[in-house]
Amino acid sequence: MKVITVTVSLCVLLLGRTAHLSASLPAIQTVFIILMENHDWVDIQGSGSAPYINTTLLPASAHADQYYNPPGNHPSLPNYLWLEAGQNFGILDDNDPSSDHQSTTAHLVTRLEAAGVTWKAYDEGIDGTTCPLSDTGQYAVRHNPFVYFDDVTASDSQTAARCIAHIRPYAELAADLQQNRTARYNFITPNLCHDMHNCAIASGDAWLSTEMPKIMASAAYQHAAVFITWDESENADGPIGMIVVSPFAKRGYSNSIHYTHSSTLRTVQEIFGLTPLLGDAKNATDLSDLFGAGTLPAAPTNLHIVGS
Repeated sequence: MKVITVTVSLCVLLLGRTAHLSASLPAIQTVFIILMENHDWVDIQGSGSAPYINTTLLPASAHADQYYNPPGNHPSLPNYLWLEAGQNFGILDDNDPSSDHQSTTAHLVTRLEAAGVTWKAYDEGIDGTTCPLSDTGQYAVRHNPFVYFDDVTASDSQTAARCIAHIRPYAELAADLQQNRTARYNFITPNLCHDMHNCAIASGDAWLSTEMPKIMASAAYQHAAVFITWDESENADGPIGMIVVSPFAKRGYSNSIHYTHSSTLRTVQEIFGLTPLLGDAKNATDLSDLFGAGTLPAAPTNLHIVGS
């Protein structure tokens, strides 16, 4: 009698009328995005005010020399929304969620949850007891895209349980890293000084020099990618910085491929196998060239679910 053992890794993701079939876990299982503010790449690369970025991060990472905010997409809020949904919903201001909130569920973190992928946003300057829907101290609500979606905030409620559970004070990240309990998708918003918005480039560089080693020393980093980018150009559309720090990134590598925030969103969706691509992500070039060959999974396969 013959005994045949067949091992099949099957991951079926129900998302509307589609599913995703995967044969193995991707190389990258955890994503960190760190958003800095309002500087062109020419202000950062080679600057004496950014010694950590230039002498430590860049030699150990890959970066893009032609990464832009989407054309004419200013000020801050439209770019944060774009990273979450691939569009700005016609918003070209920095108003609070009370006036700029969106009812759509077609955005990244809702797709992540539907796929069983965990997520957290870590924001400096929030208390963690309420949903942070307005500016306070060095926390700027316009730099927190998730609170602009009604399904996250229960239609702009400070007591929204989903918001409070997922949007946490940045101070909690260190313990989460040490105890290996980070989410798979992590969006990090420094405060208005540490993100280079209200303070000098040197302040943001010093913050990165303190905080990046914590991520890189964690167990999660062994299968992670950290995307450090800026929300928008100071005067036009860029180029702005995009630095990929990862065990899978091409060390010391740079390219001149044209990218935008749509490229980052597309890359995140590809890492987690999420379809369909959101907004302008469907038109973008992903960031795969910054990684070693075969790091990003192949384009997801959509399967029609009979009877769904």
